Amino acid sequence: MAAFGTVFMPQMALAKYENQQWTDSEIVSSDSISLHPGAHVLHYSSTCFEGLKAFRHQDGSVHIFRMDANIKRMVQSAKLLSLPAFEPAFLEQMIKNIVAKFAAEVPEAPGSMYIRPTFIGTEPAIGKAAAATNSAMLYVLLSPVGDYFAAGARPLRLLLEENGMRCAPHMGMVKSGGNYASALGPITQARTEVDADQVLFCPNGDVQETGAANFILIDGDELITKALDSSFLHGVTRDSILTLARDLGLTVSERQLSVDELLERAAKPGCEAALSGTAAVLTPVGTLIHQGKEHTVGNGEAGATTLKLRQALNDIQWGNSADPHAWLSKV
Repeated sequence: MAAFGTVFMPQMALAKYENQQWTDSEIVSSDSISLHPGAHVLHYSSTCFEGLKAFRHQDGSVHIFRMDANIKRMVQSAKLLSLPAFEPAFLEQMIKNIVAKFAAEVPEAPGSMYIRPTFIGTEPAIGKAAAATNSAMLYVLLSPVGDYFAAGARPLRLLLEENGMRCAPHMGMVKSGGNYASALGPITQARTEVDADQVLFCPNGDVQETGAANFILIDGDELITKALDSSFLHGVTRDSILTLARDLGLTVSERQLSVDELLERAAKPGCEAALSGTAAVLTPVGTLIHQGKEHTVGNGEAGATTLKLRQALNDIQWGNSADPHAWLSKV
């Protein structure tokens, strides 16, 4: 497979908000869109998106994973960005229509079809820095992807950053491009200076999230992760992993985790850490870098519980086990 997210299906679903109403969704070419150079999104970042996947089961059927949760989060992002409102059922139908059209292109396991709904403000008005866009565009891209672990699940190296945040606290719940852009500088610097894969943002010692994923610590039969608040992204994969952890009998603690406690627990031989997200599902963390010193998490390798949780989620997604929480929507 090509690099993750670089190949697209030739068509996408698209709808526009104009004159205070939505147009009908249509299937159009995905090679370009038309925007005025003064479009609101280009100047004032009125944009949000989602990331979810469709999976092919052994019987050939195609199923979308937790579409309702991703749509709910996008509705929330749109509201927080003052983008035009849309009905969840409207986007759901757009997603189903385009996935159904390219159902034959959904890769078999361990691949999947990555789905990227995108919402942008399109009004040509460069004088609206403090006003919402009056027109917008909603589209759904598809990208067939392979196994994120194709090159091997090498445990990640994370730099703990206590002096900065991934994004502005009031924007944490919004899945918007600006949040990723604001984290890019620190991530690039961390890769150059300490060979880190990602930055784990821990403002004032409060362990939060990395530039593109939620953080999870596993110590024995306890799974620890930051409690939900408005400062960081409420990951759908995070929620799925926590649910499966409870199903497996683990104690799930959603609470504040300090850098001091993280490093103390990480030093235990059986401790595990991981990042959760749509692309990588659950990626093991082997090293934490703090104030110039490297700290090995457990034995530095992918932990047994991390791999068990990842497999449990994959088994549901690819139809190899039951779907007790009704997370799959058949196309």
